[in-house]
Amino acid sequence: MKILIYILLSFTMTLTAWSQIEFSDKQFYEIVCNNHPLAKQANLKAIMGEKSILKAKGGFDPKIYNQIDQKYYNSSQYYNLIHAGLKIPTWYGIEVKTGFESYRGDYLNPQDKTPNGGLWYGGVAVSLGQGLMIDQRRSELFKSKIYQQSTLSEQKMQLNELLYESGYAYWNWFSAFYSKRVLLEAFDLSVQRFEAVKRSMELGDRSAIDTVEARIQVQNRESLLRNYQADLINSINNLATFLWTEENAPLELDSITVPLNFDLGFSLDLEKSILSADIDSALNNHPYVQISNFKIKSLEVDARLKREMLKPQLNLQYNLLNEPINNNPINSLSVNNYKWGLNFEMPIFLRKERGDFAIAELKVQDAEYTYQNNMAYVEFKIKSAAVDYKNALTQVEIYKRTVNDSERLLNAEKEMFDNGESSLFLINAREIAFIQAKLKLIEGIAKSQQSWIALRFAMANLV
Repeated sequence: MKILIYILLSFTMTLTAWSQIEFSDKQFYEIVCNNHPLAKQANLKAIMGEKSILKAKGGFDPKIYNQIDQKYYNSSQYYNLIHAGLKIPTWYGIEVKTGFESYRGDYLNPQDKTPNGGLWYGGVAVSLGQGLMIDQRRSELFKSKIYQQSTLSEQKMQLNELLYESGYAYWNWFSAFYSKRVLLEAFDLSVQRFEAVKRSMELGDRSAIDTVEARIQVQNRESLLRNYQADLINSINNLATFLWTEENAPLELDSITVPLNFDLGFSLDLEKSILSADIDSALNNHPYVQISNFKIKSLEVDARLKREMLKPQLNLQYNLLNEPINNNPINSLSVNNYKWGLNFEMPIFLRKERGDFAIAELKVQDAEYTYQNNMAYVEFKIKSAAVDYKNALTQVEIYKRTVNDSERLLNAEKEMFDNGESSLFLINAREIAFIQAKLKLIEGIAKSQQSWIALRFAMANLV
């Protein structure tokens, strides 16, 4: 499937006088962001972050349970045990319980026996030591929320990398396309001049050596044209790797599709100043830095949980008991019927717990050093890219003046040649300088756009 069909359906483009379709960089970026597999893959990261929160919240889901155990032997019912209930974990480490027990049989422990109608209970289990301030369930939820924020930063960073690479590919195509066009025009002109000089020689107006000079120019420009043609083909093939349909099918560039229109009056519609406030804002919101910060926060949650493990285990359980009457579990409910328990446990030396907590704190410190290094690295990349960008803009202005001056010299030399005051050699020299100036301008425009992309990539705001 050709990209021409897809672009005509998706975008409004400008049809030029030569029946060419202009494919702007903005249209290109839109296709990349919407259809490229890596862009779709980046969107999965945000979904994974949302699902991680869902998974962590599952630790607070109420649970129902039912257990039945029976044993018969030698015509005797050893036991018939039924235990069903509901557990409801809460945010503050308190677990609410309710359930029903019915234990019968010939060989039951007396303390396990229940009334004929069974026994209902309801109460709470509280961690007064470990797990009072934070426990595994809460730490997993804290970390999942941090991870969800981190996935958004990862998504942004992956999209920035994709647009950075695709942007470079687009402007390489731009440079190769218009450079090849300049060389093609120069080649056609050299062929026309060679034929004209050849006819003049045949008429006796010029010497044979002039045809040699003209033929050398044809050969040189043909050689350069072939090189630029190869560069153009390679740039098109590279650009095509970023073009996909919504159905994940690769696209190809049609032969009449051309990059953003270029002429000698081409202007750059870009911001020319980068303020220090922009750099500070980019630093604070840069996904690479944010991911480091999120890692610190996640490790701090781990350290907080490890610190909690230094406390003794002190678990309290309390359940009210009641025999259901007429299938009503709250009839004849009395505070005098209850069951409670207290569990205490604590290692004497706490060596494992102290070691785990120390390691967790060291991991936090290690991540903080990484964060500081990443901040410095990103700041350097932004400032370096800003310098390159400003320099690229200056170079384009210089190239524009060089093109204008070279064209004026060429026209003046042609006028002198027509008056018999110059030579074909000088005409070719002026023409070569003019061609090289135009090639430099095209290359400079492409590089300035690429440096702008590099700056926005360094600031992580391509998306």
